[in-house]
Parts: sequence; C-alpha cells; structure tokens
Amino acid sequence: MLEKLLLNHYEAAAVILSGIGLTNLLLQRNLIKKIIGLNIMDTAVYLFLAAKGYVEGRAAPILLENGSGGWITNPDVYVNPVPAGLVLTGIVVSVSVTAFALALTLKLYENYGTLNIDEALLRMTNEQAELESQIIDAESEEEVL
Repeated sequence: MLEKLLLNHYEAAAVILSGIGLTNLLLQRNLIKKIIGLNIMDTAVYLFLAAKGYVEGRAAPILLENGSGGWITNPDVYVNPVPAGLVLTGIVVSVSVTAFALALTLKLYENYGTLNIDEALLRMTNEQAELESQIIDAESEEEVL
C-alpha cells in the first residue's frame, strides 16, 4: 500500500489538498478563509490534472523530425495536451471567481461590518424585519389618512 502511495505521490498530495480545502470550506465562518479554502481545492484539481496528463518519456505535443526529413506522427510519442489546456483554463476561471467573491465579501463587510457569515446573516434578518415593520407602519398610516 505504501509503495503505491509513494508511486502516486502527486495524486496523494492532490487528495490531501482537496481535503484541507473542503474542511476549510465547511468549518470556517470567516468568508476570506472560505475563499482561501476554495482556492486550495482549485489547486488540488490542477495538481491532479497535471499529474495525470504527464507521461514520463514522452515529448511535448509539437511534431518532431524523424531524421529522414519527415515527421513523427505516432501519438504514443507525445504527451496529451488536453490536461494542460484544462489547467490553464481552470486557473483563469478560478482567478475570476476569486476576484468576484472578494468583491462581494468587501461589499458585505461594508454593509454589515463583519466577515463572519453567521453574524452577517443575523444582521440581514434583523434588517429585513425592520424594513417589513416600517412598511407595515407606513401602510397603517395611509389607511388612517
């Protein structure tokens, strides 16, 4: 068992990172820490894809000359370029999602003065109840007039 773990150490590291990120997402109340946990999980996925996409002894997916003026077209000589493309696309998407999540977190902090998700939800609920009571009071005043 230990030999297989050492043989697949990149995959094992990806699983450990994914577990750390998921634990961080589930247990933390601070939104910044939750975003960090999400980024750790993203990194785990990229590591896993890169580890699975690399095959030792193969060349980059650029045609090589075979020495007689032709090209080596055998696909078994080259590494599959799809996992690398997925990793690059994923990095771009995760940076965008992180920037958007941080912007939303900043607005939440400006409105409610906390990064704790439970406190923010409590303050939102109190604000909603206050607004509803103001609406009911305004409607009752209109009925009197």
